[in-house]
Order: sequence, then C-alpha cells, then structure tokens
Amino acid sequence: MSSPKRALIAVAVVVCALGVTAAVYLYRLHRPLVDTSSGPAPSILAELPSDAPAIAYLDVAALRKLQNSPLSAVLGLTKNGSQTDREYADFVRDTGFDYTRDLDQAAIAFWPTSLAPEANAAGDDPALAIADGRFDQQKIEAYAVRAGGRTEQHGNRKIYIVPGNPVVSFEFLSPKRIAIASGKKSPELLNISAEGQRGPAMQTRINRVAGSPVFAVARTSDLPAGFYANLAKSPELDHLVRSIQGLSLSGQPQGDQIHVALDAECDSMKNAFEMSTILDGFRLIGSMSLSDPKTRRQLQMTREQAAFLEALIKAAKVSQQDRWVRIGLDLTPEMLGESAQPNSNHAPAGRR
Repeated sequence: MSSPKRALIAVAVVVCALGVTAAVYLYRLHRPLVDTSSGPAPSILAELPSDAPAIAYLDVAALRKLQNSPLSAVLGLTKNGSQTDREYADFVRDTGFDYTRDLDQAAIAFWPTSLAPEANAAGDDPALAIADGRFDQQKIEAYAVRAGGRTEQHGNRKIYIVPGNPVVSFEFLSPKRIAIASGKKSPELLNISAEGQRGPAMQTRINRVAGSPVFAVARTSDLPAGFYANLAKSPELDHLVRSIQGLSLSGQPQGDQIHVALDAECDSMKNAFEMSTILDGFRLIGSMSLSDPKTRRQLQMTREQAAFLEALIKAAKVSQQDRWVRIGLDLTPEMLGESAQPNSNHAPAGRR
C-alpha cells in the first residue's frame, strides 16, 4: 500500500474517532442529571388537584422504621424519652391521634400567593393535604366542635370548618384517609376535583424523585411576583432566577446520613451554566464570610448556628448538566447536632 493511501486511512480513522468522541460528548452534555431516586408516583398524589403548582410528599411509615436516621429524628419520629409539650399532649389525649405513631403518609398541594409567613397565617396561601393513617373520627370531630368549629353538609359529605390563623377545614374520605385544607377558602379546596391529567413537565419532575420518602416539586411560573422583589437591584441574577422553570427537592436516608438534592431546571444550557457558576461563587464567599466573627455578630448567629451553616455550605456540591443545575449534599448527625434530637412534638396535625 502506498504512503498516500496509508495517510488517508489514518486520517479517516482519526476523523471517525473524533466524530464518535464528539457524539458521546454532545449526548452527555444534553442529557439531564441522573434522577436522584426515580420511581412510580405514590398513588395518594392522584387525590391532589392536577393543576397544583407545588406539591410535597412524606412517607412517614417508611421513615418511622429508620430509627437511626437523622431525618427521622428531625421530623420528630424517633422516640428519645423527652417529654412532649403540654399543648400537643392535650391534643393527643383529646383526639387519640399522635402523628409519630398514627400518620402513615401525606401528600400536600400548595398555591403560594406570597412567601411571607404572615400571609400564611392570614390564610392567603392555600394548601390541601391528603393524609393516611389511623384516626379516631368521633374524637377528632368532637375536638373540632369544642374548638369552635362548624359543619357544612355537601350532599352526603360533611365538612368541618375550624376557625384560626389560618382557617382549617377537613373531612374524612374514609376511616383511614382525611383531607385537610387551610386558608380563607379552605372549604372550596376540599370541593376541587382531583380529576384531570397532570402536566407532562410536572409529572416528569415527580417521577425523577418519587422513590424518595420525602420530596417536593414545583413549577416556578406560578411563584408570587414578590419572590423576585429582592432581585430588582441585580438584573443579571434576576434574569437567571426567572429562567428557572421548575424545582425538585428530594431527601433520601443513606445509613446514618441524609442525601439531599435540589434540582433547578432552567430554560437553556447557557443559563444553567451561569447559574451553577454563580452558586459556586456564593458557596465560596459564604464559607469565608461565616468564618469571620464580625459577620456572625451582624447576622446574630450563635456559634453553633454558624458552625452548622458553614458545614452545610462546605458540604454542598453544585453540578450542571444541559439545562439542569443541582445542589447536593449529605447531612450527617454531626452536622445536624442538637437539631437531630427533637426536644418536643409541635403543633397538631393540620395546623400550619
């Protein structure tokens, strides 16, 4: 074979190798991040209105079995011998319901109108929860009446409306399932039909995290306008935040750790890359700032709080793939410190 022919063959081989390499690179570049814990969506989610912009799920029964998991402890599901507070103890006595023992799973839908805590207290941020567990219906209904609640009859359905901040309405869907709504129009939430197909983008986000015992997803097109108010002085950051089309959060126990992943789906690979770069910069700046005692004093943080936040920032890893940006970290018992040991149970279920 002549030298020119051998040279042409060599060039052809190199071109083919480069082509294959480029194809593999482009494929990897334009595929989404690996699912954190994919799986079929829990059937209870079908009870939520399909148009809800944000939903969350909690598999309490699964977490209750993880006695050594910090996540179970943070949620107050691990018994450590501490005394429960008086108000919650009275609630358990009067209703026969203790969420650490009787709640199995819950799915929650949110319609945020404002992210301010006072808006939630006023009932401006409606929410609907569907919960499975063991309920003493007679005791719970009597408790609602003693708390000033009233009933509304809708055909063969009885809805209880309990005053408060916010107003809470509930009804029993079956002996083992209850629907609870909060907000000024909470009775109307209970009447919303769950029929209809959830949007494909939202369903895809759910499927990516549905294998976790704790997860939440949201489409950001429905975030309140006030969410962006603090970004007005930074047009570049405002543009990047507005480019996010959806968020997915998952918490997965792994031994004595919790793997937490927050995924943001941007509208372009360019914006995702810029977002990951900025987040990495924030992480480095935040770590340096927290090591300064002056900064901790300005933020009015205790030494323990500063240490936890600093460990959290250092453990966080930012990754980017195509239009997705992920913040992932493993929470350890040492990082959680005292927060992994609940001192008490808190407000009664359904009071948010």
